[in-house]
Amino acid sequence: MNRPTRASPDRHVPRKRFGQNFLADAHYVDRIVAAIDPRPGDALVEIGPGLGAITGRLIQRAGHLTAIEIDRDLAARLREAFTPDRLTLVEGDALRFDFTTLGHALRIVGNLPYNISSPLLFHLASQLASITDLHVMLQKEVVDRMTALPATPDYGRLSVMLQAQFAIERLFVVPPGAFRPAPKIDSAVARLVPLRARAPEIVDRDRFARLVTAAFTQRRKTLRNALAAEVDVATLERAGIDPGARGETLAVADFVRLANGVASR
Repeated sequence: MNRPTRASPDRHVPRKRFGQNFLADAHYVDRIVAAIDPRPGDALVEIGPGLGAITGRLIQRAGHLTAIEIDRDLAARLREAFTPDRLTLVEGDALRFDFTTLGHALRIVGNLPYNISSPLLFHLASQLASITDLHVMLQKEVVDRMTALPATPDYGRLSVMLQAQFAIERLFVVPPGAFRPAPKIDSAVARLVPLRARAPEIVDRDRFARLVTAAFTQRRKTLRNALAAEVDVATLERAGIDPGARGETLAVADFVRLANGVASR
């Protein structure tokens, strides 16, 4: 029988290098678990289970969970709290982990460290074929960027790169007081579902990524100048894009059309 999982945060000193802020409010644990709606047999994978506030609830609903934890002390606590038939624990860095080794139809959950949230999202996006959905808690401003529309202040590289692959929904905001220790900013929970057949066809993903990055590296530059190393004015015009526009005004479909036009040449 598993031991209680409501471990006291006072027994573990949060490590800044791992970006540790532990969810401690039962109300928000309930909301997150309800949003995930785990079912028996689901291939649940939790990134950074920490003190196990969500872990135990997910195991109760699904029967089993795979967790990836970089902190050795927390990994030891989790091994004490859960038997191997209920929890498969991977001790390591999620940024370096190959999620495809866990099989298919993965349902990934995580309170992602703010200092590596964007790189980790890109890492997960590169293994999309194995993922059914993601439910992640992030810094609110990151979720705002993920869901932003063109011609808005938050719209940028993260918006375009993720929206080209996922349907993204901000579910709810989690205040600082829900964590121990309390961060200085709001967090938000987001759901990401791979677009699969609905995703735009991108001929050359590396070129697409370069164009998007260049367009937002200096936001005030026009596309004529920002993309000069990648695309000439004639190519922009052939793609139906105003060379005098800025990257923040282009929709995901515009970036895809431009990248595919360059690749076809």
